[in-house]
Amino acid sequence: MLTKFKCREEEINLLSILTKKANKSIASSYVKRNNFKKDFKKSIPLLLMLLPGSLILIINNYLPMVGILIAFQKVDYRKGLLFGDWVGFNNFKVFLTGAYAFIITRNTVLYNLVFIFLGTAVAIFMAIALNEITKTRLKKIYQSAMFLPYFMSWIVISYIAFAFFGNQYGFINNTILKGLGMKPISFYNETKFWPFIIIFSNIWKYTGYNAVVYLASIAGIDTEYYEAAEMDGASKLKQITSITIPLLKPVIIIMILLALGRIVSADFGLFYVLPLDSGALYPVTNVLDTYVYRAMAQSQDYAMAAAAGLFQSVVGMIMVLTSNHIVKKFNDDSGLF
Repeated sequence: MLTKFKCREEEINLLSILTKKANKSIASSYVKRNNFKKDFKKSIPLLLMLLPGSLILIINNYLPMVGILIAFQKVDYRKGLLFGDWVGFNNFKVFLTGAYAFIITRNTVLYNLVFIFLGTAVAIFMAIALNEITKTRLKKIYQSAMFLPYFMSWIVISYIAFAFFGNQYGFINNTILKGLGMKPISFYNETKFWPFIIIFSNIWKYTGYNAVVYLASIAGIDTEYYEAAEMDGASKLKQITSITIPLLKPVIIIMILLALGRIVSADFGLFYVLPLDSGALYPVTNVLDTYVYRAMAQSQDYAMAAAAGLFQSVVGMIMVLTSNHIVKKFNDDSGLF
């Protein structure tokens, strides 16, 4: 009898404990619902402010994603752009095994790798150099001069380039080479010069913009680090290598990760407008973006263009996720997300 009574007592205690836990969970869920309602009511003005931007994002970025279907279809204008015959991955197969697939992929990836690493190095160097200028007025003049090319369109830059490299009236042919008694060079028919021209033009245009990001990060570094380094007798170069660059590392990693997402994309104006769409330069100027444009404008192959565009997006996403995962393996705080 005593054993049965003890078992009964234990069951009653267990039931009371479970009841208390259930009541607590019900009470906490009720509180959470109430808190959510209160927070939602408080956030209504902010949500209304967010609404126009969200609508623009949906209309401009998400609704056009329906067009992805074109990449898997054979376009038939009688049936409509989104109702053509389904061909699966055939457009991707044709694109990736085409005659120019290797050239345009090679050009796109290699140019972007140079832009990412060389451009980052130059931007960091310019940011540090600007930061070391003590005179405020002089600093503003240099910063404005560096930032000016970013606001110039590639059409304007192409005219500046033509003024230098033009066959008949270009400054190099008409002044420098002529003065030296050398034969003029047909720059717009010679592929060997254009990788250097394209890289220089890209860095010249975007260095000022990228340097501002690093300059803002340098301005946020606590001056006590530099004061302590000076007291220890560290030179300016030692301060830059031991304080500035290590503290810039998280920003550098984020900027590189964002750039890697565009590694199979290219600046259309740089590769199409700057070389004046010269057919002789296609081996070094034809990239994925110019290929997509020509596929649409010349051959009107919308399915192929859509497949190439989707290929760019998917590879970019994979690059960002992979590189971010690798970075987080070494330093969890340096990842993009």
